[in-house]
Amino acid sequence: MGVRLLVLVVLSVALMVVDARFALLKPVRSQMSLVLMQTYWITDLPQRLYQGVASQFGSRTELVAENEKLKTENLLLQGRMQKLAALTEQNVRLRELLNSSALVNEKVEVAELIGMDPNPFTHRIIINKGERDGVVLGQPVLDARGLMGQVVELMPYTSRVLLLTDTTHSIPVQVNRNGLRAIASGTGNPERLELRHVADTADIKEGDLLVSSGLGQRFPAGYPVATVKEVIHDSGQPFAIVRAVPTAALNRSRYLLLVFSDNRTPEERANDAAQAQEAEDKQNGTGPIVPATVPKPAFVGPPAPPVTPPAPVATAVKPAAHSARPAKPAAKPAATTPATTTPAAKPPATAPATTRQREE
Repeated sequence: MGVRLLVLVVLSVALMVVDARFALLKPVRSQMSLVLMQTYWITDLPQRLYQGVASQFGSRTELVAENEKLKTENLLLQGRMQKLAALTEQNVRLRELLNSSALVNEKVEVAELIGMDPNPFTHRIIINKGERDGVVLGQPVLDARGLMGQVVELMPYTSRVLLLTDTTHSIPVQVNRNGLRAIASGTGNPERLELRHVADTADIKEGDLLVSSGLGQRFPAGYPVATVKEVIHDSGQPFAIVRAVPTAALNRSRYLLLVFSDNRTPEERANDAAQAQEAEDKQNGTGPIVPATVPKPAFVGPPAPPVTPPAPVATAVKPAAHSARPAKPAAKPAATTPATTTPAAKPPATAPATTRQREE
């Protein structure tokens, strides 16, 4: 027994050395793996059969519970669908409002974010609108919540936008509550802006909405920029520390709006708005009743032409025609009178003679 064990141990060690040093046993190992795979499949067969039977014959309690759960989820989904329908209608109204940009002062165009600057110390993004689309340097960019930044670099089909939170960017703002003016500067943090040189006694508090003031002639006035988050007063400092959170989703928005400034005069804006409103009314069938007033002269015209006024003119001409015979000699001698009047009063006798001969 001991000799057999020793022989087996030596044989095992020899096989391991040969398998580790040479590739002679690779075919044998592959064949053995096929046999062992069948063995594993056969040994695992009972467990798989049990699991299949258990899944086929689930308890009635579990089925009822699952049914109730599905009913509840279905009810919740139906409620969400109703809200989704309301949001869809709201989206349609907002798109109609966006399409009617001719009635407002600024023209906007939708752009899509296609890239970001990999430099972690700069906050810049790339959009799919460029110089060929009419984009200009310094053009404001905003999303659905507020201002995001401005265009700082132009390419033919793309543009690079500098965000508000970049350390090199500043924007003039004012407190929407009382009109207090300040300068909001970027801090390098996408969730924070700072207001520089705000007096310690200034009327500003947490929760105030900051909107663009339009003083720099770069950003249009009235667009939301940030919300004041923290105001720190230090008695030893002349200025307060004011921190704000941007209203725009700078690191989440995908679709943006490019704002085209309107350089028209107020009169031109009013005329264009009136023309756009008139065109929209005509399209909707509720325009001014111009077609009703135009035909009126056409209907008034036919009753007016009764020939009564021309009749007196014709009758007036007829007497002139009757008197034309004596008038002709009177007119013709009038032409000769300049020649006959020059020699004084001699021609009275010749004048009737000439008239008699012509009458004969």
